[in-house]
Amino acid sequence: MELILWRHAEAEDGTPDYERELTAKGHKQAAKMAAFLRPRLPAHTHILVSPARRTQQTAQALTGNFDTLPKIGTAASPQDILAVAGWPERGDSVLVVGHQPTLGQTAALLLGAPAACFSVKKGAVWWLSRREREGDYQTNLRLVVAPDFL
Repeated sequence: MELILWRHAEAEDGTPDYERELTAKGHKQAAKMAAFLRPRLPAHTHILVSPARRTQQTAQALTGNFDTLPKIGTAASPQDILAVAGWPERGDSVLVVGHQPTLGQTAALLLGAPAACFSVKKGAVWWLSRREREGDYQTNLRLVVAPDFL
């Protein structure tokens, strides 16, 4: 299974939180990351997106074909993310567009540091995979990239 965690790009400050939109810089970040991801995503990657406007706009830079799930909104837990993604049993790829600190907590949990919270920069992607090797299951960190490195 491939699990790609994509934090929304830079958004405006303000309230209500769910209505915050991407800034001009955020739109550029989302477009750069989308251009990077598009040729690399496995075929038939299932894309799950928080209902917050900033995550919707981030995902739309990649595609309009995604599922909006309130369960992975701003109040989500790492367990919520993993449950909706089907980790680790699902056999295909899932891209989750969500929020910090949940995405950082999810990555930490999968990489063996459950009490930690990794910092996921705005617009950044953390790509993890799970595989079986000689009867042992392994979680691998395949890629971490922020839009300013693209």
